[in-house]
Amino acid sequence: MSAPTTQRTTVTEREARQVAEAAREQDWRKPSFAKELFLGRFRLDLIHPHPLPDPDSVLRGEEFLAKLRAFCESTLDSARIEREARIPDEVVAGLKELGALGMKIDPKYGGLGLTQLYYNKALALVGSVSPAVGALLSAHQSIGVPQPLKLFGTQEQKDAFLPRCARTDISAFLLTEPDVGSDPARLATTAVPDGDDYVLDGVKLWTTNGVVADLLVVMARVPKSEGHKGGITAFVVEAASEGITVENRNAFMGLRGIENGVTRFHQVRVPAGNRIGPEGAGLKIALTTLNTGRLSLPAMCAGSGKWCLKIAREWAAEREQWGKPVALHEAVGSKISFIAATTFALEAVLDLSSQMADEDRNDIRIEAALAKLYGSEMAWLMADELVQIRGGRGYETAESLKARGERAVPAEQMLRDLRINRIFEGSTEIMRLLIAREAVDAHLSVAGDLIDPDKTLSDKAKAGASAGVFYAKWLPKLVAGPGQLPSAYGEFKHGVDLSGHLRYVERHARKLARSTFYAMSRWQGRMETKQGFLGRIVDIGAELFAMSAACVRAERLRVEGEHGREAYQLADAFCRQARIRVEELFGRLWANTDDLDRKVVKGVLGGAYTWLEEGIIDPSEDGPWIADATPGPATRENQRRPYDA
Repeated sequence: MSAPTTQRTTVTEREARQVAEAAREQDWRKPSFAKELFLGRFRLDLIHPHPLPDPDSVLRGEEFLAKLRAFCESTLDSARIEREARIPDEVVAGLKELGALGMKIDPKYGGLGLTQLYYNKALALVGSVSPAVGALLSAHQSIGVPQPLKLFGTQEQKDAFLPRCARTDISAFLLTEPDVGSDPARLATTAVPDGDDYVLDGVKLWTTNGVVADLLVVMARVPKSEGHKGGITAFVVEAASEGITVENRNAFMGLRGIENGVTRFHQVRVPAGNRIGPEGAGLKIALTTLNTGRLSLPAMCAGSGKWCLKIAREWAAEREQWGKPVALHEAVGSKISFIAATTFALEAVLDLSSQMADEDRNDIRIEAALAKLYGSEMAWLMADELVQIRGGRGYETAESLKARGERAVPAEQMLRDLRINRIFEGSTEIMRLLIAREAVDAHLSVAGDLIDPDKTLSDKAKAGASAGVFYAKWLPKLVAGPGQLPSAYGEFKHGVDLSGHLRYVERHARKLARSTFYAMSRWQGRMETKQGFLGRIVDIGAELFAMSAACVRAERLRVEGEHGREAYQLADAFCRQARIRVEELFGRLWANTDDLDRKVVKGVLGGAYTWLEEGIIDPSEDGPWIADATPGPATRENQRRPYDA
């Protein structure tokens, strides 16, 4: 019998939604291709011609990539990291010497000042050798101390901490708690004002880099009191501060080299000058940081796709069955085609989103979220297909392959390492809901009061009038568009014709918007509970975005004279594969088992099917489902291990 779980903070569903909504960036001050796409407006002009990096940033980026490649080839031993489950100190020392800790930090603070585009290329390169090292660098720069300070820090904070982050100090981001994941309204860690300090108490879980970090970004709840607004607030905390204990170094199915732990804070004093932004702004800071920070994961996913393609090509040409290479058997060849086309599309999505982030002329919060969602899902599928192509050798470890005299190909490790990307920095399910909320923002802005039970009849009347004006202008535009003109997007016809795919995107963007409007009309206030429907809406949008990016990238490569014909072929293959997925998703909007699934779930939770569990033995050991996170002094030995570098 399992031990009882600890007392949990009780928060209603409405309270949790209010906290999440308050943390959202409310305004759209710049155009967004993806937002327009969900509204049925295919704004190709926002992404085509493909935005290009400036020559100086390319020169600096390529110079660093050359140094980083040489370092990875000479020093980075992926097999050793996997075997020892640690990144060696000398590897970290080498990364510091290269300046890899400060890739995105301004040179005036000792960083390299790389663009988002080249930062992502660097992560893809490192991650292809060792995803654990890629995670170390990403957690440090994308969500650790540097990015929130860059966006929200005071000049004093930047002067104090950014030079350290650029060259010597590892940073980590601490939000999650044992009983708090994607529902921050229940955050239990507190930061109580005391004179010129705050006193932190609480426990943080899954602190990537937390075991080795020198600096931490910590999210804690400040109690509301006289002179203090209170709310979830962000702090920079010295990891060596008295009262901080790393109670456990966590181990996982993949990414065995990451230093991820459980960190306890007991009466930890943090100067008020280390608070990032005002009290209560912590979640907004975290979400804004992730708007571009999320691009680090699809960067490593794109790199993984490239590696999967290389191994699939080499192995499938070498391995023969029934008189010919397995690549020439259709069952295997279709998998290779999927890997090649999808890798092309993932890089297209990544490069387009990264360059738009660098130019800062578009709002890319949806694009970055779609890149993370789509990249993590598709990379996992590609790695799974690679394991299948390799057969038994795909399931065998690289160490075992080497021991019996074959090439040490870590396909099964890649599969294990990639799995976390569907959970990291927002699980697939949470990402779909986050994107869906942004996708229907325009509707809620004009009609939200109509479905809000707390609004008065007067408020609903005003909302009805505003909605009538909006929809009178918007709905007629969803009837027809350029996608119905055979000559539209003719500039994408060069040998291979991609114009038809763009017409398809335009037509189905309008269909997507019509489907969303119909669903809102049908379910109104219950729309937010239709997570299956919303997830499919988002997945359709992701496919349409990827198709657009693939076509635009192919045309860019054609104009530049670099693999243009091959790029058009890959874009065509990807779009044809994506269209099949889109048609299936549209069909499942209205023909699905969502209602039946809910009934089955109620039966499962009510114990109606426990007889189905008979005949097995559960090897799990006893213990609470969620560990005790009661504030107080540490009872375990400190596992913190700063790098000796």
